[in-house]
Amino acid sequence: LMVWLRRCTHYLFIVVVAVNGTLLTINAGDYIFYTDWAWISFVVFSISQTLMLTVGAVYYLTFTGVPGTATYYGLIITVYTWVAKGAWFALGYPYDFIATPIWLPSAMLLDLAYWATKRNKHSLILFGGVLAGMSLPLFNMVNLITIADPLETAFKYPRPTLPPYMTPIEPQVGKFYNSPVALGAGAGAVLSVTMAALGCKLTTWTYRWMAA
Repeated sequence: LMVWLRRCTHYLFIVVVAVNGTLLTINAGDYIFYTDWAWISFVVFSISQTLMLTVGAVYYLTFTGVPGTATYYGLIITVYTWVAKGAWFALGYPYDFIATPIWLPSAMLLDLAYWATKRNKHSLILFGGVLAGMSLPLFNMVNLITIADPLETAFKYPRPTLPPYMTPIEPQVGKFYNSPVALGAGAGAVLSVTMAALGCKLTTWTYRWMAA
């Protein structure tokens, strides 16, 4: 009975990580309204999503030991996010209120790193972490190109909960740097390696706890 309870607790933990990833998306994903901080918000958005994907996917992947599990995890949080987006849309917000992240290609790269190195978790941490961190900002910027213009959307649908000092103003694009994809990818590639290592460590701790 205890073994069964511990396994159920583990899978519940995975669901909690996925749900938190979705909530993080809802909070960071509406950066499209902060037009005066658009690029800075994009970098924060990209890094937060990369780290959330990496730690959860690597944890799930190394726990099962089955290549493809990271992609499955990415699919779970993608579905959650689209459900949340649909809920916002049903409440009357514009379709582009939440820009859903493109997680699946980066999750596939984690699976590829794990599979190509014959389930070597150190290669998963180093290669998979770098690949996930570098790819997610790129895929997300391509995604943003396909949706409505942020400035136009922001003024057409002002967010009612914004405090006055965050009301959209003239965009300051390029004020601090001109390449949010490069900055997000560079920072994400470094930090994702740490998160991948944490995901592997969580698996170790889980197995020790289950064996206790």
